[in-house]
Amino acid sequence: MNQITRFDTESLNRALIGFDSIFDGFERRFANQIQNNYPPYNVIKHNEDQYTIELAVTGFAKNEIHVEVERDTLTVKGTKESSDENQATFLHRGLAQRDFTRSFTLAEHIEVDGAEITNGILKINLVRNIPDDAKPKIIDVVEVK
Repeated sequence: MNQITRFDTESLNRALIGFDSIFDGFERRFANQIQNNYPPYNVIKHNEDQYTIELAVTGFAKNEIHVEVERDTLTVKGTKESSDENQATFLHRGLAQRDFTRSFTLAEHIEVDGAEITNGILKINLVRNIPDDAKPKIIDVVEVK
């Protein structure tokens, strides 16, 4: 089994001034991978500008799922509301329904275009919207005589 080893990035932050945000991103990404792998998810690339993230949220109602975007981080939280009326004894429990938090780092110019739950799958649609001033410009070459 592979083991992820955590290394001290503080010494690198001191040596490489201005690159601390890159190392913070690495820390967030690796910390999220080390914690757990629940719920399972897919990332689908439809074309250069459209993506979908699918999360298996079987057993969670729409009001128990919270999707939030802050700066370049998409966070999905599932909080299961407990009900005391249905306290059955499970002989086998294969469907996990525990609370979760899953974070994704979004690339520059990626925006969330909506989210929907269908058959226990949460689909989050992402779109790349590059502003006109950031797109490549074609320079017309003029011949001088």
